[in-house]
Amino acid sequence: MTDTNANVATKPKRGVVRSIWRLTWPYFYSEQKWSARGLAVAVIALAVFSVFIDVKINAWYGRFYNALQEYDWATFWWEILVFTGWAFAGLAGAVLQLYLRLLLLMRWRIWLTARYLTDWLRDRAYYTLQMRGSHTDNPDQRIAEDVDAYIGQTELLVLGLLDSVMTIVSFSIILWTLSGPLAVPLFGTEVTVHGYMFWIAVVYAIGGSFLIHWIGRPLIGLNFQQQRLEANFRYAMVRLRENAEPVALYGAEADERKIFDNRFALVIQNFWAIIIRQVKIVTFSNIYGQASVIVPFLAAAPTYFITRTFQLGGLMQTVSAFGRVQSALSWFINAYISIANWRATVDRLTTFTDALEEAHATDQAPGGVAVATAADDRLQVRDVRLGLPDGTTLTQGIDFTLGRRESVLVRGPSGVGKSTLFRTIAGLWKFGSGAIDIPSSKRVLFLPQRPYLPIGTLRMATAYPARPDGNSDAEIAAALRSVGLPHLVDRLDEDRNWAQTLSQGEQQRVAFARTLLNQPDWLFMDEATAALDEKSEAALYRMLRTRLPNVAIVSIGHRPSLAEFHDRTVDIRPASEPQPLAAE
Repeated sequence: MTDTNANVATKPKRGVVRSIWRLTWPYFYSEQKWSARGLAVAVIALAVFSVFIDVKINAWYGRFYNALQEYDWATFWWEILVFTGWAFAGLAGAVLQLYLRLLLLMRWRIWLTARYLTDWLRDRAYYTLQMRGSHTDNPDQRIAEDVDAYIGQTELLVLGLLDSVMTIVSFSIILWTLSGPLAVPLFGTEVTVHGYMFWIAVVYAIGGSFLIHWIGRPLIGLNFQQQRLEANFRYAMVRLRENAEPVALYGAEADERKIFDNRFALVIQNFWAIIIRQVKIVTFSNIYGQASVIVPFLAAAPTYFITRTFQLGGLMQTVSAFGRVQSALSWFINAYISIANWRATVDRLTTFTDALEEAHATDQAPGGVAVATAADDRLQVRDVRLGLPDGTTLTQGIDFTLGRRESVLVRGPSGVGKSTLFRTIAGLWKFGSGAIDIPSSKRVLFLPQRPYLPIGTLRMATAYPARPDGNSDAEIAAALRSVGLPHLVDRLDEDRNWAQTLSQGEQQRVAFARTLLNQPDWLFMDEATAALDEKSEAALYRMLRTRLPNVAIVSIGHRPSLAEFHDRTVDIRPASEPQPLAAE
């Protein structure tokens, strides 16, 4: 999880149609394409069936109200039975469509979530995004929430639009036929307008759509911003939970509260803007919707009262058809808030996709420190000058070679780039110049100053990154005793956040136990004993040499006492430090 509150998330520059296609088509062309397409076709077919039922019920209106007008008792009861049949058919289709829709949504979300997780973890893109200060804030939210929101919103909007298009096609024919021609006086002559009620519905809907877009357009950007601010507020609270002890020791509750209040204030400020915009949209939509009840009666009144070409049933059928056409043409108006939310989700996922692609391109781009596999089982660092993304050089050239069973201590002033050297060897950092040949052996383990302990059982945390079932309980217990943690042996099956349960020194001891279980050939330790006293530090180094005699060790540390546990030292010097003069 990253926090980039200072950075304003940028929206994708490409068109919305291209963005939607880019997010949607991969699933329907994936290894699940046939089941995905089959479900989509079935859902669309049932949507067509629903419109077919609506057309039948519209025709039923004419017959039913005519029966009422003519006091036709037999036809009345027959039409009641007909309506019941169509109603049950529509209900069955709606239930089946709901089941297939949810099944499609579930499968689509599983596939798309897996794809994003793969892309996020592949080539350590999660690290690259954080390292480069990406504008893509809160990737966890985008995978966990935005993917689900996009799929659900897309499905509803597509089906709503499809239903509207089919309704317009079906009921426009009915409305055109029923409304007939209307003579309109114009400049002293009469102009006959065929299907006049259809044209009234079109003009009414187009005018309303234009106005609603003019009123509600800012809502898209506001919703985009709201999701980012909500995630940043939530992230601040997660940070407090993860760092509860340091905050408590500092007594910094008031400072944390200021952070919470500031971030929540931004949430509320943006939300007020959303409220005001939504009130305007809802106000107009309600006025538009209420007027749409009266408009068809006003439009049909001349034909009904003056020409008397309508019976009551024909009037009601015409009004019903007008309502369906007008409602379908007004889909954009009725769905505007949903479209704004959906567009914000599209933008967030698109920017996330762009950031992932940029991270992968950065990882594969030529240049920087060349890292390759050595021909022999040796680590060779040749004239490596570490740098920053902006091209600034941090260090002077670094040179050393290390073979199996050898050890080297890397020293240098704080901030010179010692940890960055480890990141470069691990393939995480490519800024700079020079070459590194890494050992051909695959068993490499890095121990940072603050070990990572995954949430789960102590057995899992101790064996990490290996599988917890790869070692017996006796082996894990022996490793914990060897590093001075006998009191944890009986807690292997406890499931908790061990990073908050254990002290920093205990966490570093767990990392050494992890080393015994994983048995690496190459061990890189970045101040891995900084939280321990010198006596404990010496005991752990001696234990490593006894239990893992063939391991090659590269350590970073500041204590002079560490030198006796290594064959030699390598001093890293900042680029700004003058080069020593060569002896004449």
